[in-house]
Amino acid sequence: MSRSAVWHPFTQHAVAPLPIKVASATGAHLTAEDGRRIFDGISSWWVVTHGHRHPPIVEAIKRQADTLDQVIFAGFTHAPAEETAEKLLALVRRSLGTSDLAHVFYSDSGSTAVEVALKMALGYWRNTGERRTRIIAFEHAYHGDTIGTMSAGARGVFNAPYEPMLFDVARAPFPETGREEETFASLDALLSEEPTAAVIVEPLILGAGGMLMYPAPVLRRIHDITKKHGALFIADEVMTGFGRTGTAFACEQACVTPDILCVAKGLTGGVIPLAATLATRAIFDAHYSTDRTKTFFHSSSYTANPIACAAASANLDIWLNEPVVARIDTLAKLQSDRLKALAGDARFTNVRQTGTITAVDVQVSDAGYLAGVGPKLYDHFIAAGVLLRPLGNTVYVMPPYCTTAADLDRVYAAVARAANTVA
Repeated sequence: MSRSAVWHPFTQHAVAPLPIKVASATGAHLTAEDGRRIFDGISSWWVVTHGHRHPPIVEAIKRQADTLDQVIFAGFTHAPAEETAEKLLALVRRSLGTSDLAHVFYSDSGSTAVEVALKMALGYWRNTGERRTRIIAFEHAYHGDTIGTMSAGARGVFNAPYEPMLFDVARAPFPETGREEETFASLDALLSEEPTAAVIVEPLILGAGGMLMYPAPVLRRIHDITKKHGALFIADEVMTGFGRTGTAFACEQACVTPDILCVAKGLTGGVIPLAATLATRAIFDAHYSTDRTKTFFHSSSYTANPIACAAASANLDIWLNEPVVARIDTLAKLQSDRLKALAGDARFTNVRQTGTITAVDVQVSDAGYLAGVGPKLYDHFIAAGVLLRPLGNTVYVMPPYCTTAADLDRVYAAVARAANTVA
């Protein structure tokens, strides 16, 4: 069979099997053109929250498409964008207990949301007359695939070909259990070396870096050290936002309010692309001037697309008016119950969970993102009717919130069999 003209993301076409054609999706399941029903165990790359084609969101998209499809967002605005901003800020206030975050800048992906955050931080210091250009990030971090976000991410296989394009970023060690003080001391030393523009973190869990988890008190200390030195604190909640860690936003668990908050994936419930970067009044005011050179120079053609904003508004109504956190708590408990069976299995190590996210490492000799076991594990899960996309030898489960106990029984049975399959 000839290959498609389509170039797929994070795919080595020379060795990858032909992609599965999906015909439809409902709830937590995908249906392939050949009739196979596949459980979406990673929420289609961490975006789907309430389930595929969640009716209130789909209906909002249909209504909006009948009235206004697209309009330039420079010099114009529209109701879906205004409503989404107000509701998003309301959810943030409820989660973080503060109104410090007061302005919403729209973009179209997690990468661009973080790119916007980095530009906001640098613009803030330039416009306030203080020269601060250093960015500090963490080992194993992943913040996206644009130039700024690749620079902030860990250097490795994801961005090695593009090294000449990347700018220098100072790096603190990941706060491994038992070595947290080393992280705190390193961060404090880096911040003492020279004035720093911003510290950027993935709160509670580093996703693409291997589902590396750390507790809320550690996040709190990282925030407090950052603020002691006057740097801005950027929370990349592109993955962790909208309930993945057990609360609406991961920062809630550490009682932390970032200066800049990045959200994307779950903003529309995972139905259509939209991202937002939230900033404090101080950051907005630093760009508010009769001096037009202080304008925040960033945009995309589809900034605040009305259809995407309508989806986000409907999703936020669900968050503000329905017991979503209770559903998340139930899912987290179901996950925990099934994860326990793997904790005593010598074929797996580092069994871990944060909220609705669980992960285990399969015992292999070549661990890491390019571990040879990765494609074998993926094929095993697909054959079992489960979409899990291992990060090398790390198997993680991040399902939609409509997932049932029976769904998870199927998933964890496939995980338990996986180590034998690839032995």
